[in-house]
Amino acid sequence: MTSPSSPLPAGPADPVLLRWRDRIRAADAAGAPLQLHGGATKAFYGEPAVGDRFDTREYRGIVAYEPTELVVTARCGTPLAEVQAALDQAGQMLAFEPPAFGAAATVGGMVAAGLSGPRRASAGAVRDFVLGACLLDARGQWLRFGGQVMKNVAGYDVSRLLCGSLGVLGLITEVSLKVLPRPARELTLVMACDQAQALSWFNQWAGKPLPVSATAWSAGELHLRLSGAAAAVSAAVAQLGPRHGARGLDAEAAASFWADLREHRHPALAGEQALWRVSVPSVAPPLALAGEPVLEWGGALRWYRGAADAAAVRAAAAAVGGSASLFRPGTGGPPPAGVFHPLPPVLAGLHARLKREFDPNRIFNPGRLYPDL
Repeated sequence: MTSPSSPLPAGPADPVLLRWRDRIRAADAAGAPLQLHGGATKAFYGEPAVGDRFDTREYRGIVAYEPTELVVTARCGTPLAEVQAALDQAGQMLAFEPPAFGAAATVGGMVAAGLSGPRRASAGAVRDFVLGACLLDARGQWLRFGGQVMKNVAGYDVSRLLCGSLGVLGLITEVSLKVLPRPARELTLVMACDQAQALSWFNQWAGKPLPVSATAWSAGELHLRLSGAAAAVSAAVAQLGPRHGARGLDAEAAASFWADLREHRHPALAGEQALWRVSVPSVAPPLALAGEPVLEWGGALRWYRGAADAAAVRAAAAAVGGSASLFRPGTGGPPPAGVFHPLPPVLAGLHARLKREFDPNRIFNPGRLYPDL
C-alpha cells in the first residue's frame, strides 16, 4: 500500500479543491463538524447527520473514460446517472448495480454509502470495483490511493476502505471504477414457491454452472435473472424452466422489476415503515421474525419491513451467524442501540484508530456510522 501524497500538489490544484481545503482546515481548527453530502438521496441511511452542510456537487465531471480499458474516473459530485449514461452508450455498466434512490445521486455518495444492487452476489460489491480514490482529509491534505488501471493494486485497500464509510474518514473527491460489458442476453424467470423452497433452490443453483445474475423472493414468488452468452442463457432456461414450472418475463417487465427492487419501489420495500437489512449465510433457514421478508443475493440478504424491535431482529440474525442494520428508520427514528449492528471490541478499536488517523478532531460526519466515530 502506498503512503498518502503530500498536501495538495500543484497538478490537481483545482479552485474548488483549494476552497474546500481552506474550509476543511478552518473547520478542523475550530472543531466544527461538517455534514458531507452530494445529492442527499441516501440521507435516511445511517445515524442522523450533524454539522454545517457541505455540498460536494460543484466538483463534478467524468475525468477519464476509455471503454477499451474498462475503467471510468469521475469526480465526487458527478451525477450517477451521467456516468451510467456514458457507460450505456458504450455497452458497459457498473456491474454492482448501485441503487440511486433519486435522480440527484452522485458518484461520491455511491462510494460513501457502499450499497450494491441485485447483481452483487454474482458480480461483487462496490468495493470490488474501486481501483483508486482521492480524498481530502481533516488536515486539508489531498491524498491519492490506488490507480486508474486494473493491474495497479497499490493502495487498493485504502480505496476499498472508503466504501461504506459514510464520509467519516474524509471527503472523497474522485474515484476510479472498473466497469464491465453488458451481458449479451438477459432473461428473467418467475416461479411460485414458499420461502423455504426458495432458499433451497437458491443454494442448489449456487453449486451449479448456471449464469445466475440476480435472485429475489417475496410473497410466494421467486424471480431468477439469467445473464451471459445467448447459448448459456438458453441452456439454463431449458434446464430450469420446465422443472420448476417457470414462466418468462418480457424484457420491459423484467427491467422494471429489477429496477423497482434496486430502488426500493417494490411494494414490499417501499413506504414509511422501518426497514431492516439482515445479512446472513445463504444457507440460513427462514428467520423467526414477523412478516414475510424480501430475499436477495441467493438468500444472503433479507429485508424485513416493520419488523420487531432492534434486539429481536439482531438476536435472530446473530443466531445464524449474521448481522442486522436498520436501513430505513421509519417514523420511530433510530433505535437506542444504534442503526448498525454493534461491532466486536477488536473491530470497534480498529475503526476508532482509523478515525483518529484520518480525522482526529471528528469533523467529518461525526456519529454518522457509529456514535463514537
